[in-house]
Amino acid sequence: MNWIRAVERLRTDRRPGVLVTLASVRGHAPREAGAKMVVAENGAWDTIGGGNLEATAVARARELIADGRRAPVTLTLTLSDKAPSEHGQQCCGGEVSLLLEPLLIVPSVAIFGLGHVGMELARILARRDLELHLVDSRADLLEPERLRPLDDALARIHVHHAPVPELVLGQIPTGTHVLVMTHDHGEDAALCDVALRCGHLGSIGLIGSASKWRRFQTILAREGHAPEAIARIASPIGLPHLRGKDPSTVAIGVAAALLQSLEIEAVGSRSAAREGGR
Repeated sequence: MNWIRAVERLRTDRRPGVLVTLASVRGHAPREAGAKMVVAENGAWDTIGGGNLEATAVARARELIADGRRAPVTLTLTLSDKAPSEHGQQCCGGEVSLLLEPLLIVPSVAIFGLGHVGMELARILARRDLELHLVDSRADLLEPERLRPLDDALARIHVHHAPVPELVLGQIPTGTHVLVMTHDHGEDAALCDVALRCGHLGSIGLIGSASKWRRFQTILAREGHAPEAIARIASPIGLPHLRGKDPSTVAIGVAAALLQSLEIEAVGSRSAAREGGR
């Protein structure tokens, strides 16, 4: 598998990796500048030249994965029998610089309900590098013409027409952040109930007023959910001091709050990776 397909495979499988590029070559080296390979925790694809050069790059890349590093790093190696090496000598006589770029697991977000607010939110989040799942029980809201504003999205868009939207909860990736904002409060309640029964989801947010949330707390308790489980759902969602009620303002508030939580999650993941490496 070449490095391009390997990058795609890691993204699809939601696994971290590192893209290693032979950034510059001075003198002789086994590959020319621009050669690339991809390294994962338990695999490597393509080649930058084999030998000590490649083995050192793989080892350093796996350190980055274990540490949860997000920023690229550079590495310079001399290909000489006089240079220190851990994986055998390479006597090409040159010197190479490597660029190691972490390939992070891209956040996954699911919007349940593509009404006015949901569509505005999709337009905002589509500008981010996300796996963005758009779910609605109404087929006409997912027609290609209506979703045309998302054609130039940076996010990878997944469209789900689901007459029973809660079934999609079992199909979305582990760690997906769920935003519930359908046209039907009964549908919202069913989604919240099933979301709490799923063990693989990230955060769960429910749009609506404080009175709607109090009613939903009663419904969810009646369905057998403990108070600490119900507390997993954030409602109302958005920025509390952003008081406009037009769809774009609501969507901006929801997006801002979500992106803030994604940043906090990323910091927590890096801290956990560092602690795990000790």
